[in-house]
Amino acid sequence: MLKEERQRTILNEVELHNRVQLTDIAEILDVSIDTVRRDVKELDAENKLRKVHGGAVSLGFIGSSTRSTNVYALDRKIKIAEKAVTLLRDGGVIFIDGGTTCMELARLIPARLQLTCFTLSLPVAMELISKPNTTVIFIGGEVSKDAQISMGASAIHSLSEIQVDYSFIGTGYVDSLYGLTEFDWDIVQVKKAVIKSSKKTVLLSISEKLNSQHRYKTCDINAINTMITELNPENNLLNLFRNHDLRIL
Repeated sequence: MLKEERQRTILNEVELHNRVQLTDIAEILDVSIDTVRRDVKELDAENKLRKVHGGAVSLGFIGSSTRSTNVYALDRKIKIAEKAVTLLRDGGVIFIDGGTTCMELARLIPARLQLTCFTLSLPVAMELISKPNTTVIFIGGEVSKDAQISMGASAIHSLSEIQVDYSFIGTGYVDSLYGLTEFDWDIVQVKKAVIKSSKKTVLLSISEKLNSQHRYKTCDINAINTMITELNPENNLLNLFRNHDLRIL
């Protein structure tokens, strides 16, 4: 495989999943980790992604509350967020996860809507502060420099003491059989705590992530009450998910 092809594949994986590990990319490309490391270093120098310890992060994922122009599939993520907003009600208590799709949901919350919103995400919290009728409660803990979210025992303990009407979460990978999975064990523990603290959990995911999986399991697909993609709910790509007790929007 030519270097240009390798780097295109690396960029696609990083943009789709927000964060990737060098070992996973090396396995996908069937090349050495050193080769992938050199490619990632070049792409970082060209400002196409951000090299981090053991992997790479998309530029859109590490953006601040100012919308990044590097967000992958932004139009599809906005469509998902528009559907998610229809679930919000005055007086509601919700949780919004980190990640680029959840960030679009935070942006689209109407200023008139009275909400209490918990979040672990620094960028989401900063976005929500501009909403005059939204009470923002940031759940603290050790902040991941890559994901810009609180993690660890403190965050998990705080989540155990709340119950929200809806949690809106993202995922790195989702499959109708294997459920929601991630490559990061610490992220999985936090997401498990979020799901336990929620009356209903809503998954926001672009369709490219469907039928993909990784090593650490967050939950079965049936632990999710609603799944929102950019697709029409009747799209054939969603057929396998219709076999579960899952609302699809």
